[in-house]
Amino acid sequence: MTPPRSRIKPWNDPKIRAWTFQIVVVSLVAWLALSLFSNTLHNMESRGIRTGFGFLGQTAGYGILFSLIPYDETYSYGRTFFVGLLNTLLVSGLGIVTATLLGFVAGIARLSRNWLVARIAEVYVEIFRNIPLLLQVFFWYFAVLQTLPAPRQSYRFFHDAVYLSKRGLYVPAPMAEDGFGWVALLALAGLVAAVAVARWAGRRREATGRGFPVWRTALGLIVGLPLVLFLALGAPLGWSVPELKGFNFVGGGVLLPELVALWFALTIYTGTFIAEIVRSGIQAVSHGQTEAASALGLRRGQIIRLVVLPQALRVIVPPLTSQYLNLTKNSSLATAIGYPDLVAVFMGTTLNQTGQAVEVVAMTMAVYLTISLSISSLMNAYNRRVALKER
Repeated sequence: MTPPRSRIKPWNDPKIRAWTFQIVVVSLVAWLALSLFSNTLHNMESRGIRTGFGFLGQTAGYGILFSLIPYDETYSYGRTFFVGLLNTLLVSGLGIVTATLLGFVAGIARLSRNWLVARIAEVYVEIFRNIPLLLQVFFWYFAVLQTLPAPRQSYRFFHDAVYLSKRGLYVPAPMAEDGFGWVALLALAGLVAAVAVARWAGRRREATGRGFPVWRTALGLIVGLPLVLFLALGAPLGWSVPELKGFNFVGGGVLLPELVALWFALTIYTGTFIAEIVRSGIQAVSHGQTEAASALGLRRGQIIRLVVLPQALRVIVPPLTSQYLNLTKNSSLATAIGYPDLVAVFMGTTLNQTGQAVEVVAMTMAVYLTISLSISSLMNAYNRRVALKER
């Protein structure tokens, strides 16, 4: 008979050993977190600092330079949080769109056969990606926009309907009237229908090889039909024209120099890194693909748009996600020039007035974490869509 094998001691079992180490590490981390939290509460209580989020309901008592939602000094600190959040989302969204467009154009231009175009793109990339972003923000704000004339000497355009000064660009602002909501609703429905048509056209092209005028159809659904309804309802849209009264303008809409400076700096700086990502993604596509497309009679622009870029996106999207995250976090430099983003408004003025450092910092960190995770999730979903699928 074969003698029974001796049982393995628990400590020699790699699974038990791994679980033991993980439990110990998690317990230590939890203990450190609880100790830090308890110590923080004790120190705050000893200094007479109250904890909690009740301060969000108190009246703020200070004004904010720019707000996308109604706001004045009578609103609460909670309202200042949403004002700063929306301003952060505005400049980040604008920066992502324009930096992507600029980066793709510059990245393709760097591979141009035209010597001048390629050199201009190279000079742009090498200069602006090697200058710190904060210096670029200062340049656009102080060296460019703040050299514009005062409101009384502002530049005027379109029969005194548009004014440009160091206070910003004042333009006529649309004011919706009765019935305009139906126009907006039809435009939204047209957008949904255009997306459905584009998907149907893609499946139809893959199945039969026959094309469909997607862009013209989408233009008709999104612009054409709402325009017909807009005219049929008697153009239910008014305009608020800016007027110079005293030392500033009233009425209309304004594009603040702080917003423009930060937007331009984020766009130009991030666009350089996106340009290099696009260039490397295009170069990663096999040269045989371009030769085959050229043999089929496609023009160079069609080769880039229809053959190269769809394949290059599989290489471009992952590092592009990192640039979007960096741009969003870099928008916090707004506090350097006074643009009222989340950091400047909530972590600046609100924190100084309330003294609720832990709550304010935690809310701000949670916002940036949520925005970053949302961007990552969307880009990862798009990356899975454009990735190669094995059959």
